[in-house]
Amino acid sequence: MLPAPSPDALAHSRRVAAHLRALIENAGGWIPFSRYMEAALYAPGLGYYAAGAMKFGAAGDFVTAPELTPLFGRTLAHAIAPLLAESGGEVLELGAGSGRLAVDLLGELERLGALPARYCILEVSADLRERQQRTIARALPHLRERVQWLDELPAHFSGAILGNEVLDALPVDLVHWTADASLVRGVALDGDNFAWQDRRIADPLLHARAAALNLAPGYLSEISLAADALIAALAQSLQRGLLLLIDYGFAASEYYHPQRHMGTLRAHYRHHSLDDPFYLPGLADLTAHVDFSAAARAGMVAGLELAGYASQAGFLLNAGLAELLMQTPPADAAAYLPQANAVQRLVSPAEMGELFKVIGFAKGAIPPLAGFARGDRRHTL
Repeated sequence: MLPAPSPDALAHSRRVAAHLRALIENAGGWIPFSRYMEAALYAPGLGYYAAGAMKFGAAGDFVTAPELTPLFGRTLAHAIAPLLAESGGEVLELGAGSGRLAVDLLGELERLGALPARYCILEVSADLRERQQRTIARALPHLRERVQWLDELPAHFSGAILGNEVLDALPVDLVHWTADASLVRGVALDGDNFAWQDRRIADPLLHARAAALNLAPGYLSEISLAADALIAALAQSLQRGLLLLIDYGFAASEYYHPQRHMGTLRAHYRHHSLDDPFYLPGLADLTAHVDFSAAARAGMVAGLELAGYASQAGFLLNAGLAELLMQTPPADAAAYLPQANAVQRLVSPAEMGELFKVIGFAKGAIPPLAGFARGDRRHTL
C-alpha cells in the first residue's frame, strides 16, 4: 500500500543498491550497519541526502518543525538573541534542510536588532545547499550576503551553533546483546538481497559502550559513536557561546527501557514509518532516536557545560512561542488557525512536544537561556 516510486526513482534506488552491494563485496562480504547507513544516506550523488529527491514537506518523506510554521524559527531567534547581542557572535546552522529555518531565524533576528555579522551553514549535500541558496535569496535577498556555506567546521567559532534534527540522521551501530557476548549487527548478502548478520565487536569504543550498558540477552538497540564524535568536534570549534541541539529521543533510562528491546531504527518513505531499513535504498530516510544521556556525556567530556535539557514544548513555550502566535489576531481565522494548528503539533505531548527534546551546551560565560527557565530535566540525564 506504499506509494510506488516513479521509474526514474526506482532506477536510482537500483543504482544505490548496486553501490551498497559493491561495498559489501569489497569488504569481504560484510559491513557494520553504520557503514551501510552512512553510504545509503550520504554516498556522493547516490545517497538519500546527496541526491535530488524531495525530502521535506508534504511532497517529501517527512515534515520538520521549520516546515510546519515560521514560528518555530522565530522562537529560536528569541532564545539566542540575548547571546548574540551580548557577545557579538555569529550563527552556525548544521544541516539546514530546505533553508526555511535560516530564513525565519534571520528575519526575526533582524526585527530584534540582533542580526549576526555572519550566518554560516554547514551542509554536506550539494543538492540541499543549492535549495537553501534559492530559498534564502528569494525570501531575504537583502541578507543573502550575510549567509555563508561551509565545507567543514571552522577552527574557531563564537556565537550560537544550532542543529535541528541532525543527530538522528547520523549513522548508528546496531548492537545485539546475547547471553555470551554483545555482538555488532551488520549487513551481508543473500544473493542480490541484503541480510542481517551478527559478529563479534572489534571496535574497542563500541565494545566499551555496549559493555557499560550491559543489557539483557536478546536486546537490540543503537549506539551512535558518530554523534559523540560530532559533539566533540563542535566543542573543539566553539570558543565561546552556545550549542543547541533539537531532536527526537530520550534519556538513557528510557532509551534502553526493557519495552524498547527492538531499538528505534526506522526508515521513512513518503510519510510512512517502516521497520525495514533495506526498503528502496536511496529513496528512504534512515533515522534512529537520540540517546541524550550519551550526548550530554560527550559534550561534558569535550569540555562543554550542560546548559539545559527540556522537552521541545517546554523550551519553545519558555522562549515565547505563545506570545509570537498571539501576534496574529485570532479574529483573523484564515491566518490564525493554520498557525495555531502548527503550534499544537509543536507542543502537544501526542505530537512533537514531548518526543522532541532540546539540549544546550555552553562554553564560557553566556546569558541564561530563557528556554530552560522552567522544566529543565538535566537531572534525568
